[in-house]
Amino acid sequence: MRCRLPHAPPFVPKVAGPRWRCAARWDGNPLARGYSSVTTAEKPYYVTTPIFYVNAGDRYAYEFSKKAQLLTDVLAPHVGHLYTIVLADVFKRYHALKGKKAILCTGTDEHGMKIQQAAKKAGQDVRAFCNANYKSFETLAGRAGVQYDHFIRTSDPDHRFAVQHFWLMLKERGYIYASKHEGWYSVSDETFYPASTVHLTLDPSTGRKFMASQETGKEVEWTSETNYHFRLSSLRDRLLQFYKDNPKFVEPATRMQDVVQQVDAGLSDLSVSRPVDRLSWGIPVPDDTSQTIYVWLDALINYLTKANYPFQIPGKEDAAGWPADLHIVGKDIVRFHCIYWPAFLLALDLPLPKQILTHAHWTLGHEKMSKSRGNVVNPFFALDRFGSDVMRYYLIRDGGIKDDSNYDNEYIIQRYKSLQGLLGNLVSRVTRPKEWNVRKAIEKGNIAIDEPAQSLLKNLQSLPGSVDEMMARANPGLALREVLNRLDETNKYIDTASPWRRLDKNGNINPVVHHPAHETIEQRLHSIIYLCSESIRICGILLQPIMPSRMKHVLDLMGVEEGKRHFKYLDVGSDREYGVPMCDVGKGKEGTVFPPLRSHF
Repeated sequence: MRCRLPHAPPFVPKVAGPRWRCAARWDGNPLARGYSSVTTAEKPYYVTTPIFYVNAGDRYAYEFSKKAQLLTDVLAPHVGHLYTIVLADVFKRYHALKGKKAILCTGTDEHGMKIQQAAKKAGQDVRAFCNANYKSFETLAGRAGVQYDHFIRTSDPDHRFAVQHFWLMLKERGYIYASKHEGWYSVSDETFYPASTVHLTLDPSTGRKFMASQETGKEVEWTSETNYHFRLSSLRDRLLQFYKDNPKFVEPATRMQDVVQQVDAGLSDLSVSRPVDRLSWGIPVPDDTSQTIYVWLDALINYLTKANYPFQIPGKEDAAGWPADLHIVGKDIVRFHCIYWPAFLLALDLPLPKQILTHAHWTLGHEKMSKSRGNVVNPFFALDRFGSDVMRYYLIRDGGIKDDSNYDNEYIIQRYKSLQGLLGNLVSRVTRPKEWNVRKAIEKGNIAIDEPAQSLLKNLQSLPGSVDEMMARANPGLALREVLNRLDETNKYIDTASPWRRLDKNGNINPVVHHPAHETIEQRLHSIIYLCSESIRICGILLQPIMPSRMKHVLDLMGVEEGKRHFKYLDVGSDREYGVPMCDVGKGKEGTVFPPLRSHF
């Protein structure tokens, strides 16, 4: 095929119109719609995961049936994928409980050299390979209880249209030019690396020497080709100004500092296409079929595709969520999301995402998980053993944002046992005894004036604000700890107050126990149970984004109406209608919120 690459034009970026308006009009090609700077309806909360390579994970996936556990020869996700989508789902559910429309987008990245090579190695047609392997990621989201709104595949027609439109807009504004490119290319990372960032290394298992990226350790190969480039260097100052104006754009702060330093040190223009004779599996450059669009440019635009780009209705451009409120990505793809992606958007004067959460990785035995080492955790096995809510709780509680976390089944068991005591046992102690009636306590109870009760009351009143602050800092693990601290305080309070010692089993006054002169025995009992019930109710509502199924059980046991399980009812005393269980409170280990694990092995 004849190459039609034009000579590089002098860079004169076109003057942008209003922020959400492009000059092009529909004429039957991807340069389609314009934008309006006016918005009317409230924008939904929009959270995304990165889209996952369909060749990620191990060469086995897990399919469950009641009779057997079957292994099939497809590629399974790993626990890192599970962590990312659970994080996104927690944020989505949290904002939905605050009363906002919330949208979660996840999916699979199905283009690029590594997919093309993986399909060839598997002896499959590339599309058939993708059709077989994307399903394991879709299944994982479902098994983890993730309420995604969009599952995008980059091989979808609407995404192809969005990418080609985006490309033509970049070209029209003078940001795309042709040039010969030479450099070290990593097929695994799908990116070029400067010579200063690669080194000669040795594979200890084979003794083979090869060039590899210092950043990721992946093998690189010297490549020389003519392709299209994006004028990344021209956007350095605009990027730095944006970072200055939005200091919390990247979380945690240490990675924000790293990003600023990288951009401040200078940027080179970015190769954004590959010759079709090297890479055929991808989206063609719209006006030059001899070139295929760079996989990362292709992939990043997925966030816009499912926000209806480029077909937003004038005045309602943000109706589908854009700009994203939160991108969630692993720390290994910070450069692509925090430098390249903002630069692409700035080039078209499109709104930038509000924040990017860059989380750390999971290790096993304090070593990086790797297929070559055979130490990758299959999340389907973990979900079957512990259940989705327990795994969600463990990942959020122990998962690293700044620093890597070590995965261990024993840790999961320890966290589960802690939950049994902190919450499961507390619920049973409040709802099961015959000596009192929770509904009556809700109706008649008031908060006692003694110091332990007032301290717990004060901390429960401030809990929603503390949780909201941690979530605004994109750290659900810290938000979870705030709730756990209140549950721990409630357990200590009920131990000290000892309501079971106030009355005997027949409901008669226990004369041995001292009671304050200003209140009756019944009033004191009601005040204790009421305060503990309010703590369970409020904590149960706040824990719904992390453990939706278990917290439904908790709130059912407490008799909280379905319509009163959102954040409008987080104030102490805001709901006085609950207290009649909607399910059997159980006896002994039967019916408990966190029953014993079937096995510790």
